Amino acid sequence: MSILEVSHLTHQFLDKKLYDDTGLQVNKEDHLGIMGQNGVGKSTFIKILTGQIQPDEGKVTWQKNLTIGYLDQEAKLVKGMTIREYLRSAFAKLYEASDRLNEIYMNDPDDEDLIKAGRLQELLDANQFYEIDTMIEQVATGLGIDAIGYDHDVSELSGGQRSKIILAKILLEKPDMILLDEPTNYLDTTHIDWLTDYLNDFSGAFIVISHDYGFLENIINCVADFEFGKITKYTGSLKQALKQKAANKETHMKAYVKQQEQIKKTEAYIRKNKAGSRSKSARSREKQLARLDIITPPGNKSVSTFEFPYKPIAQSRVILEVNDLVVGYDDQPLLETPINFSVVSGEKIVIKGFNGIGKSTLIKTLLGIIPSIKGNFDFSDVSEIGYFKQDLKWNSNLETPFKVISDKHSKEDSKRVRQVLTRTGLTNQQVMSEMRSLSGGEQTKVKLADLMFDESNILFMDEPTNHLDDESKAALRSGLMNYPGSVILVTHEEDFYSSYWIDKIIDIESLKNK
Repeated sequence: MSILEVSHLTHQFLDKKLYDDTGLQVNKEDHLGIMGQNGVGKSTFIKILTGQIQPDEGKVTWQKNLTIGYLDQEAKLVKGMTIREYLRSAFAKLYEASDRLNEIYMNDPDDEDLIKAGRLQELLDANQFYEIDTMIEQVATGLGIDAIGYDHDVSELSGGQRSKIILAKILLEKPDMILLDEPTNYLDTTHIDWLTDYLNDFSGAFIVISHDYGFLENIINCVADFEFGKITKYTGSLKQALKQKAANKETHMKAYVKQQEQIKKTEAYIRKNKAGSRSKSARSREKQLARLDIITPPGNKSVSTFEFPYKPIAQSRVILEVNDLVVGYDDQPLLETPINFSVVSGEKIVIKGFNGIGKSTLIKTLLGIIPSIKGNFDFSDVSEIGYFKQDLKWNSNLETPFKVISDKHSKEDSKRVRQVLTRTGLTNQQVMSEMRSLSGGEQTKVKLADLMFDESNILFMDEPTNHLDDESKAALRSGLMNYPGSVILVTHEEDFYSSYWIDKIIDIESLKNK
């Protein structure tokens, strides 16, 4: 049974047509994953479904009385409200029912009041009202919120922490349909595993946008592929969808080539015979050609290439040494055990551990952004550092990528700035569009472009894959592998790295347990 019907969807943004008379049907049993390159309109589609954006054409029809949970990163959080209070707000109707029940018993109830009280009690029991705190703690622990502290003011949370509590509230509300846009961006492996189990047990439908194909493979039973203005739905796993997509593409290509050959033959026949004895036949074929349903040519995807300039340094030289380092904030260490490690020139290192344990804090300490609590670290005197910071914050969202990079690298001429930006896979139009109009993946490419101007011999990469599509991730992986310098990589995507190019893994979580 269909619970969502999108029909004749057409929408254009700037000079790019995101959807061209396309549609999608979602059934009540669908666990749907959305895939597609950065900038094809995946997040815009969710905003159309939730009414935040009105499409140029088309219709969105939801099943009546359907409850929808949406991971809205822009949701406003009230200053002064604690995390526990925010999560309890998922059960606001039950708390209201409990208040009405208490009011009845406090006012000398008659028989009619007692009947109402009985119904209210049944409602509370059916929805496990007296187990609310237990349910909150289960979800909070699963997503790592308990590590933040239930009494923490929600208005003081980081972007990743906000995302977690908004997601937790949605899951606690148990809607009929869940809409999730990149839910794993701020989750580590343990919490992704928990969310995977939760979604697999979820009885309702959900739509998930994710560039983490390993996560999608484990949770979905159908796929919506966004490409060249069309939405194509496949039934089955992600691997099955990709296989079917490849087969469809091959069939489309063969049909396109065959039709183009036939068109050329027909046009040649018309030119040759239009004025001769076979002119009637030529005119007939011309009419047939005009009525022909032309197969669209295969589109060309943007291709990303990441090359990070290297400042030579002697091989096998220690470029960074960390001794008994303790990191944290306001003299409160995040880890009881001091951190010790060294980085040799050209060495590729991954730092792993659950969110909030101190991975980004460690990087910020090493870069001098925040002070250390104890211990010390020393960079080689010939070290040149490049740093990818995971948040997508800009001095002004109204500036274009061209302006951002030109201001940062003022000595570079405009031609080179454009070349580097387009090398990341951005189009000329995107290079000159406002930052606020770009997708998360496109903004990430601007940040990566920033690292492609200045020479370095040690790169700090803090969650660089969060918003990138699979093709861009592969290109970034290749760029880091080919980079002659050292790399310190923080990522929750274990599929992104492997032993054939990573030399060492530092598990911060294991340090905590020592």
